[in-house]
Order: sequence, then structure tokens, then C-alpha cells
Amino acid sequence: MDFIDEIQAFSKNIPSISEKICTEEGTKTALIMPFIRIMGYDPFNPNEVNPEYVADMGIKKGEKVDYAIMVDGNPAILVECKPVTADLNKEHASQLYRYFTAIDTPAKVGILTNGIIYRFFTDLDEPNKMDKKPFLEINLLDVREPLIAELKRFTKQNIKLDELENHAILLKYTREIIQILDREFSQPSDEFVKYFAQQVYQKKYTQQAKDKFSKITKEALTQFLTDKINDRLKIALGSTPENTQQSEESTDDEIRTTPDEWEGYYIVQAVLHEVIDPSRVAIRDAKSYCAILLDDNNRKPICRFFFNTRQKYVAVFDNDQNEGVKIPISDLKELFTLADHFKKVVAAYDQKQSENSP
Repeated sequence: MDFIDEIQAFSKNIPSISEKICTEEGTKTALIMPFIRIMGYDPFNPNEVNPEYVADMGIKKGEKVDYAIMVDGNPAILVECKPVTADLNKEHASQLYRYFTAIDTPAKVGILTNGIIYRFFTDLDEPNKMDKKPFLEINLLDVREPLIAELKRFTKQNIKLDELENHAILLKYTREIIQILDREFSQPSDEFVKYFAQQVYQKKYTQQAKDKFSKITKEALTQFLTDKINDRLKIALGSTPENTQQSEESTDDEIRTTPDEWEGYYIVQAVLHEVIDPSRVAIRDAKSYCAILLDDNNRKPICRFFFNTRQKYVAVFDNDQNEGVKIPISDLKELFTLADHFKKVVAAYDQKQSENSP
């Protein structure tokens, strides 16, 4: 089994395991030790995983770190464990900080974990003093392949201490820039808005211009992200510009499929990709709504988009309802929460067709 498959299989069992444990010792036994084993280290071999590793510092004796993962005979990864119920945002890594400072090795990593979330620290800001912010965070309940690829670098088979610092720098600052971008995209700062306004606006940058460009910048960023998502979905689902153009040309001259309707269509395709061939999902626009159909059949509506009003609605179809049930939405991402409705109605159509087949 590949590393990513092991991680994904393990993560699926975490909810049922975690609800039965609440102590730190239970978390170590049921969650953290199995994770260490998946990372390729033998948790029962003290030459690889040294439990209760002593990290004395100055006059403070008897300091112990929960686990020290040994590489070439030296403690390279220090693991501080918290109960699975612990909120790591409220837990201070003070113990790990002291352990980190006390151990003098050329390269080392500190991990703070509750068995679900793993936060990786090192000493990029000041030598031999653990950074306040992690350079990598893994949530095993939200397994993302790019992060799993980063995690793989710390497995016994792949760890390279001489490359650790450069890679940690890349991860740390990439992570922080992404967090800044996330804040700016949701609520652009004055400096961010001014930067773009000065590129396109030749008049004096007054308070009125600032207010106007705050809204423009936010809308432009949203449109930029939407376009990028649409491009990715088209590639992933095999759509082509020719197919899109053909669909547009086949509609009535007075009907124009909006970007929001196209994005909604691609989201429904992506959701149903798990259960059917996405090419079976068709879009057919009308003046009052945009229909998403199975097999391009008007008698098999999956949902309908009512996006031409201030309040957007999605009509979902269950139990042979002719008009469907309208659900208000404020963001197209909410379509993902309706995945069960879409899958259920598609399954019902296919079952009905199967029953009627000779």
C-alpha cells in the first residue's frame, strides 16, 4: 500500500477511534503511535522512537519529551502529545519549546499534536530556538494530497536532514503568504486596494476612489478565482472550448448562460463525477432558469438554477416533484452541500430506467 493510501485509510478510522478516547495516553496509543508507524518508524524500537526522552535544561532537570524520533543516533524529530480533545489553538507549545532548546543537534523538528492535527516547527527565525509559527500543518481529517506529499518527506525512507532547513523555509513562507492572500481576498486591505488602483486609475486617489476600488478589487478577485476554478474543472472533466461554444450557440438568441450558471454546472458535474460519467450531466438554459439535466433529458432534471435575481435559488428534485424545492443560497460553494440531493435523484432516474428496461 502506498504512503498516501495508508494515510487515507488511517484517517477514515479516526472519527470512530477518537470518540472512544479522551486522555493523552489513549491518544498516544490509539492515534499517535500508529501514525508514527505509518511514517516508517518502529514505535517499539527505542533506537528509532525513544519515548519519554530526557531533555534537561540548566537547573531544570527531568524534562521529558513524549517521543524523540532518532535519525543517525540523534533526536531529529521531537513529538509533544496532547489529548485528542485538546484545541491546539489554545494549547501553548511551551514544553516543546523547552525541549527544542535543550537538545543540541544540527537539524531538528518539533511536532505538537493531538493525534489529528500535526504542527511542525523548526528554528528558522533564531538558531536553536523554536519558531512561534509552524512551517507545516497536517489535519488528518482533511487529507490533502499536496500536504501528504510534504509529510512524506519526513518518513524514515525519505528524511534528509541536510535539506530540512531549505525546505522548511519554502513551506513556512509559502504558508504565510497564502494566509495573507486569503485575508486579502476576503477583505482587501487599504494597501492592497491602492496597489491595484494605481495600476489602472490615473486620477487622484481620493477617499471616494478608495471606497469605489475596495468593492471593485474584491469583485475582481472573486471573478479571477471563479475563472481559474472553471478552467481547472473544464480540464478535469474533459470539457473543451468547442463543446462550450456549441452549447452556447444552441441556445435561443435572447438567452445567455451567465458565468455563475456555468460555474454551478461545473460544480454539479464535479460532484456527480463520483457516481456517473460527467458527460451525462448537461446544461440547458431558459429565460427563467437554467436546467441541469441527466442525459440532456428534460424529464430528468437534476436541479435548476434561479440566478437572475438578487437572491439566488437552487431547485432540487426528490420524490418525483415536478417543480422541485427551491433552496436559497448566497454562495455557489453551497452547491457542494447539496451533493446528496444530486446523487439521490440521479440514482433514482437510473433505477427507474433499469426497472423499465426489458
